[in-house]
Amino acid sequence: MSGAVTGSVTVPFHGERGGEAALTWGQRLMWRAVHLMGDSQSYLNCPWVLPVYGRRDLDAVLATLRVLLGRHESLRTTFAATPDGPVQRVARDGELVVDLVEAGAERGLRVAERLGTEMSATAFAHGEEPPLRCAAVLKDGRPFALAFSFSHLAVDYQALSLLTEEWKALLKGEDLPPAGWQPMDQAGLESEESWQAHSRRSIEYWRSILEEVPLEVFDHDPREPEDPRFIEVGMESVALAAAAMRLAARWTVSTTSVLLAACATVLAVVSGRPRAVMQLVHSNRRDARTRTMVGTVGQDALFVLDLPSTDFTTACRAAHATAQGAYRNARYDPFAMQAMREEVGRRRGREPDLDAFFNDRRGIGTWPSLPKAALEEDLSPLAGKTRTYVTNAWPGVRFKVFFTVGTAAGTGQLSLIIDTAYLPRETARTMLLGIEALLLRSLTEDVPMTAVPRLCSRDATAGSR
Repeated sequence: MSGAVTGSVTVPFHGERGGEAALTWGQRLMWRAVHLMGDSQSYLNCPWVLPVYGRRDLDAVLATLRVLLGRHESLRTTFAATPDGPVQRVARDGELVVDLVEAGAERGLRVAERLGTEMSATAFAHGEEPPLRCAAVLKDGRPFALAFSFSHLAVDYQALSLLTEEWKALLKGEDLPPAGWQPMDQAGLESEESWQAHSRRSIEYWRSILEEVPLEVFDHDPREPEDPRFIEVGMESVALAAAAMRLAARWTVSTTSVLLAACATVLAVVSGRPRAVMQLVHSNRRDARTRTMVGTVGQDALFVLDLPSTDFTTACRAAHATAQGAYRNARYDPFAMQAMREEVGRRRGREPDLDAFFNDRRGIGTWPSLPKAALEEDLSPLAGKTRTYVTNAWPGVRFKVFFTVGTAAGTGQLSLIIDTAYLPRETARTMLLGIEALLLRSLTEDVPMTAVPRLCSRDATAGSR
């Protein structure tokens, strides 16, 4: 563990209620993912850091943590399989052990970020331990940050943003309204007929697509994979973020739609098809009750983009419109959805492979700390500073392609997980730089679709690092 562990403290907690309930739809999706991942399920863990604002002593910081544990039932929940299906079990009372780590000469936040990553490398025993691990980072005994690893069964990235805002308010001494809606409430709501009817409609939408999409993400046979087989290549690019913001304003779409359109276009080009089929990780917080719920609400939306024969501007607008329909049909019972997918698989010989994903983890859809000059000046010098790197690796995560937009406020973070049996790592790097090149060129002209393969080539992206 980064830093020097100097001991631990136990934080007791107490909530208004405990109990047992069926899993929510968001939890059901993660329950299945956890079991599919096997030895690589730690991929689903969420590292997070809560900085300590102002000069607070350790007792005050731990008291604030105790309030969060008491407010939010998802942080006091274990998950277990039963003869009637998996359930969530909320503990009304309990304890959380917090390691104490001295940062030494290093920056406290940097140590906390490393700690969160390190703690997230170990899978949770969901039936036995709380869905979070925590360490307090100290400098000369003063707390600088809390480092966490959360189980994705308990939170999504929107929930983590909610916790961050509450943390800030509590440290300031503000009183918060009651937490209100909780995952056990959500599970009850999803059992009602109106929600079940929406689930059935969404499943029929998926069925209509799965009946005719290609059975494979790629037509070519797998090759000998690298070891480890699955890697994540990352890119940090101020130019990417600035271009996305300018194009979104010009085309009256979201920056998410701009990035999604570019990722889908490049995926289609690399796969040699005129169509991209992807699952979109969707926050699903359309219902007002879930907007302040700390839990995992997100589900996958099924997105299909048929590349136009004209230009990328048209592709982007089509992606924006198509994504809206996909999001509307991203609220369903994952167990019922899987039954339908298996039924389609029996008719078609096997289930269509949908292992291509896009996930925008930003909660606000912009980059609030982006340099102002980047939104006004020529971006070519900034593109020359773009950095790519291998950021992670796993023996098996069941993705062939997974694009993720990161949460950094001052630069565009875009990463790509690939199955190296289908795409070599250099191709992943070229795809990321191709996305950047496509957006930069779109600032000055309508890029014809015939030009996209050239932008995705190694030569076209050689100017970036």
